[in-house]
Order: sequence, then C-alpha cells, then structure tokens
Amino acid sequence: MTRETVLSNARIVLEDRILDGTLVLRDGLIADISEGSSAAGEDMEGDFLLPGLVELHTDHLEAHYSPRPGVRWGLTAAIQAHDAQVVTSGITTVFDCLRMGSDEDGGFEQGEMRAMADAIAEAQDEDRLRAEHLIHLRCEVSTDNVLDHYAEFEDDPLVRLVSLMDHAPGQRQFQTLDQYILYYKKKRGLTDDEFAAFCKRQQDLSARYAKPHRDAIAASCAARDISVASHDDATLEHVEEAIGYGIRLAEFPTSFDAAKASHGAGMSVLMGAPNIVRGKSHSGNIAARDLATMGVLDVLSSDYVPFSLMHAPFILADEVEGIDLPRAIAMVSTTPARTVGLDDRGAIARGLRADLVRVRRPSGVPVVRSVWRQGRRVA
Repeated sequence: MTRETVLSNARIVLEDRILDGTLVLRDGLIADISEGSSAAGEDMEGDFLLPGLVELHTDHLEAHYSPRPGVRWGLTAAIQAHDAQVVTSGITTVFDCLRMGSDEDGGFEQGEMRAMADAIAEAQDEDRLRAEHLIHLRCEVSTDNVLDHYAEFEDDPLVRLVSLMDHAPGQRQFQTLDQYILYYKKKRGLTDDEFAAFCKRQQDLSARYAKPHRDAIAASCAARDISVASHDDATLEHVEEAIGYGIRLAEFPTSFDAAKASHGAGMSVLMGAPNIVRGKSHSGNIAARDLATMGVLDVLSSDYVPFSLMHAPFILADEVEGIDLPRAIAMVSTTPARTVGLDDRGAIARGLRADLVRVRRPSGVPVVRSVWRQGRRVA
C-alpha cells in the first residue's frame, strides 16, 4: 500500500537555495519538490523544512549510561533517553560514540561497550528508537587494551566510523600542560608528585602503543570499508600521517595550520557545534567560528549538547559573512552524510530518504516543531 504525505507552504532548505514550496513524501522517500503551495496536505505555516540532521560524533549516550561516577544506568533506558533528546533536536541519523580502551584515566571495562552496542541493535529491532543509530568507535590508541576492545566489534555492521585518538600529555589536544592540569591534576586532586607520575605513565603508554595501534586499526577499517577519523590533529606532521591512513574526517583540529591542511587534502574538517554557540572552545583550543570565516569548516558535531547541532547553523548564517543558511545546514546534513558514505540521505532531493525537520525560527534559538524519518513522523 502506497504511503504518501504532502507538506505545503514550507520554506524548503535545499542544497543551494531556499524554496517556498511543497514536498511530497511517498513510501519513505522524497517523491516531489515543487514551488508554491498546495491545497492538499499539511500546512507548514511558512516554517523551514530542513533535511534530517546527521550527527557523527556525540558522547551524549555515555552521560545517560553513566550519569554519575560509578553509576551504571539500565542500557535500554539510557539509549531511549538519549534517542529522545537526539530526535527532538532534529537529528535523524546519529553515530553513537563508544569508547575503546581504558586505563587509570577511566573508561569502561571490556564488554561494557559491546553490551551497549547489542542493546542499541535490539532497541532498533524492537522499534523503540526514533532516530537511526549507527556506531562510532572512539579508539584511544595509547591504551594497552584498545585492540582487545576493538576486536569485539570486528563483525558489527553498525560500525560505520572509527576515530584514532591519543589524549596523552604533550599529544594533540594537550600540546601544552595547561589544560591537562585542569583536566587531571585539579579534578583528581593530585599532588605535584602524583601528577608528574601520572603524566609519565601516560606518555610512556603513548610512546609504546600509539603508532602500532593506529596502524592496526586503520588497516582493519580499510579492509572493512569503514570511514576513519583523525582526532585533535595539531601539526602538519599529524595531517600527513592522516593522509597516509586514508582519513576522511579531521575531528577537532587544534591548530589553524592543521585545519587548513586537512581541508586542503580533501578531508572534512569537523568542529563542535557547542564551540559555535559559545563562541569558543571549552578546552581552550581554536574557535570553530574562525575556521568558518576562513572557509575550512565542513562539518559540525553536537559533541556533548545535542540541540547545539540545530542551533549552531543559524548562528553561522546570521553572523559569518559568506555562509548562508543552505551552506550552514549542509554542515549538519549533506556533508557529514557524504563523508561517511551515506548517500541516501542528508539533503532534500528527489529519491532521497524523507528525513526532515520542521523548524520555526522567528528570532534567536530555533524551535523544532516536527521530525520525520523515512516519511514517518517521529516527533
């Protein structure tokens, strides 16, 4: 039986312009786009229709699963709570980050993230979730057990993105110790001697494991056709290394030189949407808005605040010269989808999935009014 929905009197955000018109959704796909209103269908009252947002990097599920130190929430309940916040932020495809590798800095025991992935798959099979959930493995390459954790996912079809990370002091995000001291010494209440010993252990682990683990994981992903992201690249040498691994996505580069070089090499440069909303990085690194002004910002991620993925593009369109709303929305829809090979979604075009968001924005913070995934209203 054919399932059809008509959405009329909308401001439709296409890849290159905004069209005042009507959409026809049929059997989960966008069947027709036309200019002008239709007497048939649901009146969008002049609201925007955006493509469903595509989120590549969010740690938000961890906050629901482990809301306090030492607390583990029920897996299905945590996933459903996360899903509800994601979809009402306009996100219809979300890559849930699962942490691979643990040490004294924290993380999860081996098997916990495998159980989380199984619960995600089961929740989707039972039609509990409104967004589509895929998996992004965040691999801390300087840990001694990251390959053991990664091995639990070698046959998982939901794994579509893997990032290579090294958060040791002196590396990438923590080129200087200022932020590392804030993250670890002050939060843990370490003495000077304890902090020095902690740094030494982390640096020794990085020197021993980071390179062979990067090599092994990148080779595995190439064999499985999984997209790979570099993380916190700071130098041109880091970018050259990423090029050698066939990296498609440069997550959170920490210097302008690394961002420009990554973009110039054909990688999609990803920065945090909270960085745009706040006007600066929470960790003291470069401002995403500056990269947007330079023309080297390609993808936004909500990172730790799901709604920021909807809010940030409107700020860019308002405040950054040369970025209009279609271009800003592409950073949270078209470009992330194409970067990881999801060519069936991410834009409003005939034949693509009918993943859509109705947004009203008289001024300031936008309001998500309705969400459709594959033509089915889910919020």
